[in-house]
Amino acid sequence: MELKIRKKGILPVQDLKTLVSCGIIESDADYPFDSRQFQPNSVDLRLGKSAYRVRCGFLPENDTVDYKINKLCQHEFPIEQGAVLEPNCTYIIPLLERLNLPGTNIGEYKIGSGKAQKTVRIESESRLSARTNPKSTTGRLDIFTRLVTDYSHRFEEIAPGYSGPMYLEVVPKSFPIRVQTGQSLNQLRIRHGSGKLTDDELLRTHALSPLLFDEHNRPVSDKDLKVDNGMFMSVDLRGNGEGIIGYRARKNRAVIDLNKINHYSRFDFWEPIYAGHEDYMILEPEAFYIFASKERCRIPDYLAGEMVPYDTGSGELRTHYAGFFDSGFGSPEGGARAVLEVRSHDVPFLVEDGQTFFSMLFEANTDIPEFVYGDDIKSNYQGQDLKLSKHFKS
Repeated sequence: MELKIRKKGILPVQDLKTLVSCGIIESDADYPFDSRQFQPNSVDLRLGKSAYRVRCGFLPENDTVDYKINKLCQHEFPIEQGAVLEPNCTYIIPLLERLNLPGTNIGEYKIGSGKAQKTVRIESESRLSARTNPKSTTGRLDIFTRLVTDYSHRFEEIAPGYSGPMYLEVVPKSFPIRVQTGQSLNQLRIRHGSGKLTDDELLRTHALSPLLFDEHNRPVSDKDLKVDNGMFMSVDLRGNGEGIIGYRARKNRAVIDLNKINHYSRFDFWEPIYAGHEDYMILEPEAFYIFASKERCRIPDYLAGEMVPYDTGSGELRTHYAGFFDSGFGSPEGGARAVLEVRSHDVPFLVEDGQTFFSMLFEANTDIPEFVYGDDIKSNYQGQDLKLSKHFKS
């Protein structure tokens, strides 16, 4: 068996399954991989058996994460039967998965045992690296997460050749949450070099197969497309002129159990924001808001997407916490809106309808995924407009 990776970009699900079978992505023996972990371009990472409340977040850089935990830990507690994480407290949770990224471009791996044992040869032009990001649901619940690995000086990024455990820093912001071993708050994707589309490639792709649509589901014209190291998108504060255009998290709240899907009344946890006569809003400092993009986005099966903040230079506004879009997101007929998780820091901040909020980067896949995001795999946010996390009743 052979896996040759020639094209630059994000590995598709079928190659991720091969990496799992080879032990490059490995799981705790008590919790083998579940087929539901696999997405078109990523693998859901799962919370481990215990959590540590620590005094602060950190980057280990010259140490292991365990060393830093021992230095900063206030207390350790099991989560296999479930446990509550309190708002604005920092927790480090070892994940069930670990990585053994190849240190070279060519390697051979044994899978199976006895007569069924096979040799898998993996060959790539560049060494494989990895990146993680919060899942959509995590961001919509205002749970701040970022991956930490041993000896790393960056969050979320995992260098070629890394072999070791993975840990998740978790800080619930608006609501106390009940977590349990095996739940997923973030996801991992494997990269072969960089397949990021240039601005010229973005324009050519959009002309042949539209990536961005306006609020009337029409492809955005070339003259209206804002492209500069990515494709810019904006916030919708008008909707159709009536109804709910956003939500603000309430201050008095009960625990949200991440196991309970379509369970909670949204109005118990969220204050709805209705369309008004003005085309602007003043955001309260440190309040958490959910809005939707004005444009609708579509991710073809040969690409993956990632939201990145629009850098205003002010540092006063955070526009999202989760930003990866698997192949197939958004319907071919008119895309789907991006949900924005917004917080203004320190001072009140004015936002206006149609204001540029973030940029969408597109990256090629090394191959077409064997399945894509959508109704067939019961994706939670396919074809979405403004939508809270899956834990709230529709």
